[in-house]
Amino acid sequence: MKSEPSYIDLYKNGEFEKRRKYLWSKLSSCTLCPRECKVNRLEGELGFCEGEKNVHVSSFGPHFGEEEPLVGFGGSGTIFFTHCNLGCIFCQNYNISHLKEGNEYSFHDVAQMMLSLQKTGCHNINLVTPTQYVPQIIESLKIAIELGLNLPIVYNCGGYESTDVIEKLDGIIDIYMPDAKFGDNDIAEKYTGAKNYVNHLEATLIEMQRQVGVLEINNKGLAKRGILIRHLIMPNNIAGSEKVLKFIAEKISKDSFVNIMSQYRPSYKANEYPELAQRITSNDMVNVLEVAKDLGLQRSFIYSSKYINNLLNVK
Repeated sequence: MKSEPSYIDLYKNGEFEKRRKYLWSKLSSCTLCPRECKVNRLEGELGFCEGEKNVHVSSFGPHFGEEEPLVGFGGSGTIFFTHCNLGCIFCQNYNISHLKEGNEYSFHDVAQMMLSLQKTGCHNINLVTPTQYVPQIIESLKIAIELGLNLPIVYNCGGYESTDVIEKLDGIIDIYMPDAKFGDNDIAEKYTGAKNYVNHLEATLIEMQRQVGVLEINNKGLAKRGILIRHLIMPNNIAGSEKVLKFIAEKISKDSFVNIMSQYRPSYKANEYPELAQRITSNDMVNVLEVAKDLGLQRSFIYSSKYINNLLNVK
């Protein structure tokens, strides 16, 4: 396992600068995500996500509610970016993604956020909902590298990504943390407005796995490199959990680190849909964990339910 993030090597050999220029050019006809709005964000045009030329951040700071390999003893250094390229009608962070809470910051400001988190003792820089601001983040990361940043970078996204963009992040991102939300395209489009979500998700997971492999954890219990996949259990099996987990087991790796999340609650506009206007049950959780176990996903777990985790002996 390398002692420093690979983005430092890319910066030294000039490849980082090539990637930076390429990603920035995509803002003139935005195709940063599969929606491919093709608006000129450099001239103030807005696409689906309403992301602008300049970056908007809702908040930043040490986060102790993430997965244990990210949190350690110093916390995960999260930066919550405003806006989102998904339109989940059940979003639990709707104030940031839908209501656009946040402020505009310069690239130098965002770089200073990263350095502040490093100085505080965080174990990584956790970019939350970064998709719509990838070029701006890379601009900020360049400044941060020049000022001494050396923490692993976490790409914490919704899974609706452009493989072209993800390919350009090879060697820049150390830990990918995508949501694997749905196993059916029509259902995904109904609740997020995103077309062909599953196709893009699967291509994204394959590319992320190719770049960083399964999650590697050092002798201090900290994640240094790899992919950590999140899957949210939803009521009435709307998420299609078995399809999602089967793809991970068969096409990514049975050693994949999968957080099967149990914290669904009806948020934002979910109460307008009877099938979403309820919490999940303990049976829902047990059923999904049994599927994970049967598929051989022995590194899958429910983070907030150790009793059920132990009951099924899923590690």
